[in-house]
Amino acid sequence: MSRRIREALTHRLNPLHLYCRLRDMGLSSALARSLTKGYERVVYRPLTGPVAG
Repeated sequence: MSRRIREALTHRLNPLHLYCRLRDMGLSSALARSLTKGYERVVYRPLTGPVAG
């Protein structure tokens, strides 16, 4: 996968990006946070893999 595509996907799939879009759709802060936490745990972390440090 090209670097440019990976960066675009990483941005779009970022939990903070998702949280902001959910808030834009009118969800409460608590509900958006709850959904984002689950999304991060189940979808985002497995897709992005371990963070290199």
